[in-house]
Amino acid sequence: MIFIKTLITALTVLVTSIAQAQSPAPTPEAPEEDHVRVAVLGYHDFSSTRKVREMLIRPSKFRSQMQAIKDLKLNVITLEDFTLWKQGKKSIPDKSVLITIDDGWKSVYTDAYPILKEFGYPFTVYLYTNYIDRGGSSMTSEMIKEMMQNGCTIGSHSVSHPMPSKIRQHQRLGDEAYKQFIDIEFGESKKILESTFGQAIDTYVYPGGLHTPEMYETAAILGYKHLFTVKPGKVTRKNDDNIIPRYVILGEDKHDYIFKHATTFPANAISRSTSGAVFKKDMPHQVFPTAGEKIKTRMPIITADLSKVENLDESSIIMRIAGFGKVPATYEPETKTIKWKVNRRLRTSHCTASVQWKFIDDKSYQPAMEWTFVIDKEAAYTPKTAPALP
Repeated sequence: MIFIKTLITALTVLVTSIAQAQSPAPTPEAPEEDHVRVAVLGYHDFSSTRKVREMLIRPSKFRSQMQAIKDLKLNVITLEDFTLWKQGKKSIPDKSVLITIDDGWKSVYTDAYPILKEFGYPFTVYLYTNYIDRGGSSMTSEMIKEMMQNGCTIGSHSVSHPMPSKIRQHQRLGDEAYKQFIDIEFGESKKILESTFGQAIDTYVYPGGLHTPEMYETAAILGYKHLFTVKPGKVTRKNDDNIIPRYVILGEDKHDYIFKHATTFPANAISRSTSGAVFKKDMPHQVFPTAGEKIKTRMPIITADLSKVENLDESSIIMRIAGFGKVPATYEPETKTIKWKVNRRLRTSHCTASVQWKFIDDKSYQPAMEWTFVIDKEAAYTPKTAPALP
């Protein structure tokens, strides 16, 4: 009897182990949306003498665009910043820019690199390995390695740069042949780049922009984390990592609107709340919600601790809330705190509060202390599906 029980227990453990081994790994939680937007810019070739075309831009225009990024106070980030942010592992400022350059033209080294180095901008070159050390207009490995010492990172742009027509041709050969083709373009390019330049390769730019589900599967197996298209649009954390938007900046003047669109960021919850001094985090006195804090209720209690204010005329204190004006806030002399509970649901994405006071025996008010906090509208507007339990 003991032997049978022991055997049953062993079999139960074995079956459980097999089931656990065969069960899929838990899907990782999607990173929390932070409303940050990134414009990914894509360039190709540069020349002061050759004829301008879609994929070739004058260095003078490129310089003016880099200056515009600086003048607009946009944040140029590294590829590492981008990938960590996209995975929810790092915070970056809203209105950020990631600069990418495709193919591996020698002009990247001779024309674009000096300008990027001058501005101190990091950038990423997406290389197709058949176009490295090929002489003529291609970059050498030494050029690429030098740039990598000065703000450049690299990613994969395939082995042979297959355009959409070539990709469709391989699709028509059947599933097995198409898979073998993808394995080479994604796998061999990654292997060559990693062995040549000693950098982990986990991002990919689709040549010509064509992408298929088979590519997503192969890329995931090989360890690619982010794959970029040629479809324009701002990137947020919620964008599918297999089809990340990118603005391809073209050289002809008639396409200048693309750069303008790429560097224009309409106001959102973050940009509105972070514009101006109202979002300063080094507040002189403790407030709640704190400056820049994202809250999940539309009817918060707003407070300001004035215990550090000397010679405070307590009867003079005024609190104002955007959309409400002067509010009937309550002052607690014991804690020297003024507070007010919002009595009408906040329906905007951010709220600015201010508190102002006089010193004893002063006739005029001190400058108002202002701060802004953000309302998480998605959380705040979630309907209550059941009454609270007692």
